[in-house]
Amino acid sequence: MQRAVSEETRYRIVARLLRDGETSAKELAEALDLPSNKLHYHLDKLVDVGVVANRVENERGADGLYSYYVATSLGEAVMEHGIGELIRTEWDARDRYA
Repeated sequence: MQRAVSEETRYRIVARLLRDGETSAKELAEALDLPSNKLHYHLDKLVDVGVVANRVENERGADGLYSYYVATSLGEAVMEHGIGELIRTEWDARDRYA
């Protein structure tokens, strides 16, 4: 799971979802300045590992389905603890080989 979030675009997606809460794919694409296809590729990877959840809704008076994404509690834990552990490991390795 940390590996999924260690990729820069995915990290930015999860960080944004943690900051903003549930967000539509369109809003995420605009906020992160990402093309829709690239955003959905990374969102699919994050949903597959359980770091992000997807809710699909058919809105009244609108055509089509709308996807909303939110970071899961697992995603929050990975960002808080997993990324910190990766950073500590990097610092330890740097100190050992410096």
